[in-house]
Amino acid sequence: MNESVSSPTFSLEALRNGDRKEFARLVDAFSTPIYRLALRILGDPQDAEDVLQETFIRALSALPTFEGRSSLSTWLYRIAVNEALMMLRRRKPETLLNENDGGDEENSDNESNYLVDWCCLPEEELLSEEARQFLDQAIAQLPENLRLVFWLRDVEGLSIKETAEALGLSETNVKTRLLRARLRLRELLSEYYYERMGMRPEEDAP
Repeated sequence: MNESVSSPTFSLEALRNGDRKEFARLVDAFSTPIYRLALRILGDPQDAEDVLQETFIRALSALPTFEGRSSLSTWLYRIAVNEALMMLRRRKPETLLNENDGGDEENSDNESNYLVDWCCLPEEELLSEEARQFLDQAIAQLPENLRLVFWLRDVEGLSIKETAEALGLSETNVKTRLLRARLRLRELLSEYYYERMGMRPEEDAP
């Protein structure tokens, strides 16, 4: 969800002053994208619900001192990401998300070295329910640090700057991870569409 559409409808002054109706509208506007983000991180609907609830509890208590240096959406995403990652780290203590986590050093030896041209596939094949499900599975296969950047930028529609602020990363780092995520997804989807075209990688070799 891109807040550029909905942000003019919110009164920051009312939110800071504890206006319950305005806060309820904020919750209504951002519950779905925040839940989706938490679900992508945690993979468990109940945990995602817990993160959603905790995000707005924390937002409610922090709104009186919110200075508005970032957009409301970026601020809420940052709270949600922190809550989800704290929950994830309780499960997997080694999980980190920072500039020097080493997650951008991908092993190219394990990556697919072929890409399929999808131009010849019929539109109904590209947009089929099976293809959409495979795309969801492919996104889920991305490493955590790439998946979060891809989800915020390409699915929820945040800008590079907003994504960087939400994740506590530099814009350069976001751009790098986004490129890697897109390339990885293209490779995974290429394998899928090779099968749809009745081909195998070795058949396409010179």
